[in-house]
Amino acid sequence: MRRPVLSTLIALLLSLAHPALAEEETPAASPDTAVATPETEEATRQPLEERSEDNAQALERQLPKGEQQMLQADGGSFLALWKPANAPQAKGVVILVPGANESADWPQAINPLRSKLPDVAWSSLSLNLPDSPNEPLPEAVLPRTPEAVTVDTADSVAEPAAEAPASEPTAAAPAPAPVDPSQRVFARIDAAITFAEQQDASNIVLLGHGDGAYWAALYLKERQPAQVKHLVTVAAQLPAGQSPALEELIPGLKLATGDFFYKDQAADRSAAVRRLQASKRLAHDSYTQVALKALPGNQDAEQEQLFRRVRGWLEKQ
Repeated sequence: MRRPVLSTLIALLLSLAHPALAEEETPAASPDTAVATPETEEATRQPLEERSEDNAQALERQLPKGEQQMLQADGGSFLALWKPANAPQAKGVVILVPGANESADWPQAINPLRSKLPDVAWSSLSLNLPDSPNEPLPEAVLPRTPEAVTVDTADSVAEPAAEAPASEPTAAAPAPAPVDPSQRVFARIDAAITFAEQQDASNIVLLGHGDGAYWAALYLKERQPAQVKHLVTVAAQLPAGQSPALEELIPGLKLATGDFFYKDQAADRSAAVRRLQASKRLAHDSYTQVALKALPGNQDAEQEQLFRRVRGWLEKQ
């Protein structure tokens, strides 16, 4: 009876010693082996491309090459759409500044005006602006905090691990200084004016749609370019977080201004009244308001109405 007991004891001792032997035979992880962590993944993640760049690439594929102009601004290039006047002598160049997240060929205001103005002897140059600074990131690309993993140890038997010494908190990297969005927009408008001058434009008009009207007006206030004598604003909007208010900015410009607004919305109508009252207080005689009617059931007629009104205003200047 002793022999079977001895064999059983030997087998038990070997089974207990096997994990320790296997652990000794397993090669230690090399210190040079890179371990993926949320921090390293964040550091190697490529920056997201701006939506405006996606729009520009789509326009490059869709539109004739003859309409595309790559202008230089802010250390890089950007897309602008150029259509010369269909006349022996152009009356001038209208530079179109789209609103937030609108492309250089946006179907409201921008495309109809840039396409039709050349037929009435005005060249058009439509800009592709950088993304709006207040646009939130899609949820799919927002950084996520790793979730804590809990392990049920009720059934396992293990000695309590020694507490690791508390590590000092890592100093957070300083946040990059916010970039003033106006400087990026102004650089592109500068490039557009330079291009218009190269075309021997006798008259340069700056036309802004939506909050593009705000950027156009702010540019004229701060830069005061001698080449630009006229401003056109269409459905002007104040970008979130920006100042001054439109009733302070637009009527205060001492140049011929055509303020086109849609009278159907009470808020837009009230804002237009405030701008008109401010122009009277400032004795701005060359400030003109033009009320438009929204035609949601007939987009073509609505855009034709805008073109005819803008054309009429330009011909009176």
